Amino acid sequence: MFEVLIGRSPGFEALIRSARLVAATDVTVLIVGETGTGKELLARALQGHSLRADRPFVTLNCAALPASVAESELFGHRRGAFTGAVSDFPGRLETADGGTLFLDEINSLPLPVQAKLLRFLDSGEIQPVGARAPQRVDVRIIAATNANLADKIDTGEFRRDLYYRLSVVPLEIPPLRERGGDVELLLHHFMRHFAQTHAIPPAVFGRGAVRRLIAYPWPGNIRELRNLCERLAILMPGRVIEEQDLPEEALRAPPQPRPLFTLPDEGFELERMEIDFIRQALQRTQGNRTRAARLLGLTRDQLNYRIQKYGID
Repeated sequence: MFEVLIGRSPGFEALIRSARLVAATDVTVLIVGETGTGKELLARALQGHSLRADRPFVTLNCAALPASVAESELFGHRRGAFTGAVSDFPGRLETADGGTLFLDEINSLPLPVQAKLLRFLDSGEIQPVGARAPQRVDVRIIAATNANLADKIDTGEFRRDLYYRLSVVPLEIPPLRERGGDVELLLHHFMRHFAQTHAIPPAVFGRGAVRRLIAYPWPGNIRELRNLCERLAILMPGRVIEEQDLPEEALRAPPQPRPLFTLPDEGFELERMEIDFIRQALQRTQGNRTRAARLLGLTRDQLNYRIQKYGID
């Protein structure tokens, strides 16, 4: 299952190594990433390499749930619990018993339902709407968000205790613009894939087109790249795709910025540099972790994770 997650950039390979280790456990996972980065694909890979691989994999998009039905959809309800409840309804947690429940866009879950989800994570018990007693279910939770949950906590839209309970192991998928040579790798992969899917001669990208697409920031990430490849594979079968054949938004892409730091020929120890930057930020802000995180382009929780990881005093 991890084979469908394509990439060779250092950050992405580090993510996959961590995910493989996590998959073999039953730990709760929080996947963080922008829209289109492949959060559900990663969740399915975690399920496919777990001890629950042959058990149900149930998904729930929390953003698509009206607040009025969110509790029933997640926990189920009993006949007569409310107007329109004409029969018992098993919620997603009961349906996923023995397997995995993937909660996408967990940041959109209404606050009252967040409290009930926290109770389930702590006790393993659910109580359907209208039920007189709780029942036990055995479900692994994998949640995902494209929002900054720290900001949601600060505005009172997300429970801090639920965040800590979900993020036992956080896995952050880097956006495509930060994955270097993965763009070219993915372009070739999807062009071959769509040639086979649609039984057409494969199109290929010319070097100028590849350079232009690598410079493009890909706001829609892999989903956007995949859609572009399918469009061009169908419209230009068997041809070489040049710069002028690209859509207008790609042609408007600004040139790649100059790097902030030039890698020395002899290389350097990335971990030591990261530790040094964190210490400098903490010193400059007199130990204020919120401001230090802002200096480093991190959230406070991401900074705390690195401080704990490296044992920084």
